[in-house]
Amino acid sequence: MRTLTKHHRLFCHIPGKILSYLIVILHLFLWLLPCSIVSAQTDATDIPADIIELFPNATRLGPLDSEIPVIPVFQLHQLLGYVFQTDDLTDFVGFSGDSINLLIGLDTQGSFSGLKVLNHHEPIFIHGLGEKPMMDFVQQYQHHSVKEQYIIGADEKSLNGPTYFDGVTRATVSILVIHDTIITSALKVARKKLQGFAKSTPFIINDHYFEPHDIQSLIEQGYLLRWQVTKEQVASLPNDVFQYIQQNYPLDTPFIDLYIAFLNIPIIGKNLLGETEFERLKDNLKRGEHALMLINRGQYSFIGDDFVPQTVSERLSAMQDQLPVELRDIDFYSFEDPSFITSMPKHNDLKVFRIKSQSGFELQRNFELSLSLLYQQNYLSQKHFTFTHAINLPAHLFSKQVLPQAPEKKPLWLTIWQSRLVEIALLSIYLLAITILFIKQKPLASNQVTMHRIRLFCLLFTLSFIGFYSQGQLSVVNIYTLLHSLYSGFQIEMFLLDPIIFILWSFVFVTLFIWGRGVFCGWLCPFGALQEFVALLAAKLKIKQWHIQPKVHRSARLLKYVLLIGLIAISCYSLSTAEKLSEVEPFKTSITLNFVRYWPFTLYAILLLALGLKIHKFYCRYICPLGAGLAILGRYPLFKWLERRKECGDPCQLCRSKKCGIDAINFDGRIDYSECVQCLECLIVIQSPTQCVINKYGRKKASRNLKNAPQPIKVVQP
Repeated sequence: MRTLTKHHRLFCHIPGKILSYLIVILHLFLWLLPCSIVSAQTDATDIPADIIELFPNATRLGPLDSEIPVIPVFQLHQLLGYVFQTDDLTDFVGFSGDSINLLIGLDTQGSFSGLKVLNHHEPIFIHGLGEKPMMDFVQQYQHHSVKEQYIIGADEKSLNGPTYFDGVTRATVSILVIHDTIITSALKVARKKLQGFAKSTPFIINDHYFEPHDIQSLIEQGYLLRWQVTKEQVASLPNDVFQYIQQNYPLDTPFIDLYIAFLNIPIIGKNLLGETEFERLKDNLKRGEHALMLINRGQYSFIGDDFVPQTVSERLSAMQDQLPVELRDIDFYSFEDPSFITSMPKHNDLKVFRIKSQSGFELQRNFELSLSLLYQQNYLSQKHFTFTHAINLPAHLFSKQVLPQAPEKKPLWLTIWQSRLVEIALLSIYLLAITILFIKQKPLASNQVTMHRIRLFCLLFTLSFIGFYSQGQLSVVNIYTLLHSLYSGFQIEMFLLDPIIFILWSFVFVTLFIWGRGVFCGWLCPFGALQEFVALLAAKLKIKQWHIQPKVHRSARLLKYVLLIGLIAISCYSLSTAEKLSEVEPFKTSITLNFVRYWPFTLYAILLLALGLKIHKFYCRYICPLGAGLAILGRYPLFKWLERRKECGDPCQLCRSKKCGIDAINFDGRIDYSECVQCLECLIVIQSPTQCVINKYGRKKASRNLKNAPQPIKVVQP
């Protein structure tokens, strides 16, 4: 007989009916458990993977907040925090001239649950150090709070108060921009959405309030503040702090003696600096930024001996509403000696610090200025003591801002179009000119010099304005993006976000069915124009061209169609993979990034152009998938206006062999409009009485016939 365990014996004492109920409940639980797990997983899979990385426990997302562009993240009904993109909240420009966009998760306590770089164009990370140092720097913020004071790249990390992060050598500017972007955007979200964070109040500096004062009067009025820690106050400090100060600093003068002045307030700045210096200061500040001047006369300074200009002082900090306020030196007197229009007290140190406009700091409200003292407690450990001084400026220096009534919100695409009206107007005029040129191509082509000048101007305009300036290089990516949009639900607003690309695509799409692909490939493609200039250089240098055999040419030009079909097929499987493979186009490297890119991409683009020195427009003829797509759509244009004669092809092969660099003329003289870029060279030849061989032969034949004709008999009158 089997021996019963303790648990078996326990179940034997449970009445049968109760046991059956328990079994039913257990089965019901086991049946419901997988359903609940599947339900949770289904909810979670609806959340983008990027957000799951920031909030691993998230089960659902709330709607986009109507007050500030953030999305609440929940675990069932519990709010975990908020996720947001920094581009929606800040506009700090990096070294590349563009912002660095991050996706940030901020929990309900104001700590970073996660950070991810979404988009950037910083050259040092793309072409130099690689992206890993940047990613490593960003990850340092995870699990830290917006309430902390951060010091980046300090040589010594001696104080316990601040949070020290390692910087990235050779990328100081980019790293500081990333730091400002992260902290500023997070502070905005914290102040708007989290409890315990003060909300902004609409007050501004009263710029019209001014009256003359000397320095003593400024102090009496509370405009110029003074912070002193005297010998008597030092004596009241904790004994170890007092002993350290007494042993290391002579206390015949105050230990701390600071003059504090916000120079961007006119009644303070103008009375201290004068009009000229005040204007120079304003030129160093962006809209809404504050300039804090500190003048030290005491034993203990707000900067250490190792302080580096244009950085943050380890000793100095500020707090408002328990949130840090970054004070960064602007090195205002790097090239200019301090100049004042009133007598200033003798001082040991003088610096001007910047408070960013986007930090959320409000000058009209109370805040605290702090100085940290690091001291030796014993031979084994160090401690720090913080001196704090409250700052409160007179209320009449500020006026309540009258906020205008919020206008009706415009669509983003409309705002972008309005901001680029000049570009849109210039492009529209140019496209109108191209339309007139194609309509009037025959009379224009009759003047070879004028036609060549027009074409040269068009190539220059296309490369410089459409390409380099307006970034209007069309790409094969646009084709499968459009196809995916048609499949998933077409939204024209998405395409309207780039007016130049939208206008170009609209014009090209219409003209494809009127004149074929040549309108774009020959007159509107920036990389095509660049290849034309390479061909002109080859002609100038008299570089001998490689002539591709007709059979090889016919086979090789099919490659671009294979690439097009392959890219579209891959995009159906993975759009991101197709976008990476679209690097077969050198457009991004040459036109968008101006050849400043990781060396394999640059080498590839240069090699294609180098081949263009020997084979006219090599890339257009054999590789370009965009050209292939346009050739398919524009295979049967409505108008085929390039003039041909019955002698073209038989016997004359001049245009095909000498003038058509892209080999778009067949042996029988017909033009292959799916390959033709409509440079109009063949039309120029036909219109020219001196270049067209048929014209020459026609004149010679007429002359010969005239000589061989019977001469009239002269009748002599008697």
